[in-house]
Amino acid sequence: MAVQPHGKTRIAYYYDGDVGNYYYGQGHPMKPHRIRMTHNLLLNYGLYRKLEVYRPTPATFEEMTKYHSDDYMMFLKNIRPDNISDYTKQMQRFNVGEDCPVFDGVFEFCQLSCGGSLAAATKLNRKHADIAINWMGGLHHAKKSEASGFCYSNDIVLAILELLKHHQRVLYVDIDIHHGDGVEEAFYTTDRVMTVSFHKYGEYFPGTGDLKDIGAEKGKYYALNFPLRDGIDDETYESIFTPVIRKVMECFQPSAVVLQCGADSLTGDRLGCFNLTLRGHGKCVAFLKKFGVPLMMVGGGGYTIRNVSRCWTYETSVAVETEIANELPYNDYFEYFGPDFKLHIERSNMTNQNTRDYLEKTMTRLFENLRELPYAPSVQMQPIPPDALNMPDKSLLLDHSNPDVREPFAVSDAHIEHEGEFYDTTKEGTKDVQSYKRPAGSPLAKEGEDKKPKTEDDGSAPPI
Repeated sequence: MAVQPHGKTRIAYYYDGDVGNYYYGQGHPMKPHRIRMTHNLLLNYGLYRKLEVYRPTPATFEEMTKYHSDDYMMFLKNIRPDNISDYTKQMQRFNVGEDCPVFDGVFEFCQLSCGGSLAAATKLNRKHADIAINWMGGLHHAKKSEASGFCYSNDIVLAILELLKHHQRVLYVDIDIHHGDGVEEAFYTTDRVMTVSFHKYGEYFPGTGDLKDIGAEKGKYYALNFPLRDGIDDETYESIFTPVIRKVMECFQPSAVVLQCGADSLTGDRLGCFNLTLRGHGKCVAFLKKFGVPLMMVGGGGYTIRNVSRCWTYETSVAVETEIANELPYNDYFEYFGPDFKLHIERSNMTNQNTRDYLEKTMTRLFENLRELPYAPSVQMQPIPPDALNMPDKSLLLDHSNPDVREPFAVSDAHIEHEGEFYDTTKEGTKDVQSYKRPAGSPLAKEGEDKKPKTEDDGSAPPI
């Protein structure tokens, strides 16, 4: 189901200002603060003017147990740093402790991540957006009853289950450096979801994602894995991503796509070993966008947080088709981006161990598997279940609102400033605007400058 022509691409963006408050613990590489940095950077680039900004409703226990087991979710809901001794056996059973530590508000953190992805899926299902973005999501390692790889709940699986209520076939694409094992496992035996993962393989977490892992039962040939070696660069990545995804789109014909944009595949990542720049990573977004199919973009890994925020800000600009300056705008976390204070990063001189012969042989095997697929599997149509988030339509909210009181949040949230309104200068948002960079320590907002939308907390939209 292609996006219908209706003028500009409609993009919904989900963010909750509380997400940056959660803390995995001292020395832990996963830092939710990176999402706050991303949001602040895209605000100061003015990208919010091209987005419908929403604060999603946190996912409920019932919504999260559409995939996860009741006892696992109840465990996450009840455990706290001060009662760990009461849950020793359960911690071992659910793989919580080291990589996935107990921290204050762990269940609420999961609710925000899952709530954003469920809201994004619902928005696409209702055809109220062409692209939906949730950088709080993308936690692709979590299993049905187990935490894994810094992930406790799998927002992606929940979102795909929601999309399947309206879409016959959903494609999941993963460009995180780690294999998207949790998502693949959830849909390993179905032909309604195809999972495609490009990842580092061989003595590397999670140790899954072999070329030979192709799905099972009805899902045989619906799991595609492209195992990669260290040092892959932009040109090499594009040379495999483009033909593989083009063939997948041709053979599978999905009516919705979910793209996990893990930023640990960037050069210089604290836990990574690839050599991609923002431009190379962002080309994956641009290529999938060209197909005109409803697209959900979620976050994922990424442990050099200044580069994570650069990446997801840049990929937001790709989604809205707006060129942004390489000179970073002054923002609340400006000092993180020194010494150059630029958006784009340069690749390193690490060796690309992915030889052309190896890549060609791998692609040949993948294409052989795709030829085994029946052409666009048919699905028996059934009554559509109710949406996970039972939100009334915006037009109904507007019709029934009292003109003497404030308009409903769902209406005011969706207002997008016109491109000519409220700009600081006529050049704001254009390439290499020198006025973006202010001396460290100077106030962000001066009179008549850096106007931001009326928002709550950290620039996030009021609750829906």
